[in-house]
Amino acid sequence: MGNFGEDLRTERLSRGIALEQITAVTKISQRHLVALEQGRFRLLPGGILSKGIVRGYTGALGLDQNLWTERFLTASAASGQRIDDDRDWTAFASNVGKARILRHDAVEVRLRWAGAILLLLVVAAAACLTVRYYGLRVGWWNSLLPMQEVRSAINAVFSSAHALFARIFS
Repeated sequence: MGNFGEDLRTERLSRGIALEQITAVTKISQRHLVALEQGRFRLLPGGILSKGIVRGYTGALGLDQNLWTERFLTASAASGQRIDDDRDWTAFASNVGKARILRHDAVEVRLRWAGAILLLLVVAAAACLTVRYYGLRVGWWNSLLPMQEVRSAINAVFSSAHALFARIFS
């Protein structure tokens, strides 16, 4: 076995396939195919994309993709170029997925709180109107908006809250 690129080129020429045909079939840039045949792995995009180029090239030639991918990894490691493992890409994809889930959960929590507060305001308004309506019907109040009674009720609430806080903190 000789050089990876030379062996790949020899296989292509023995089958009588031109680079243009491989480019048309695989949609891989011809400059990447030439770089692969010349063993100039630094001109390839790197990582999983380089392995995809090798798989597409060898698949178009009808060669064993796994064998040639392993040979490519060995040849690129011998040339000093580091090819990323799939683990790096799976970790990246996993982190992206986690970030999306966290963002979705944060939005969902905000919407739940907003809904709970809105529901609380609606219930409070309904309770207030119910008490006022009932008070008007029974005769607690002379009008729908009894200002004097409201002021006295507010003063009574503040004085009882003040007494409660004074009792707690003393």
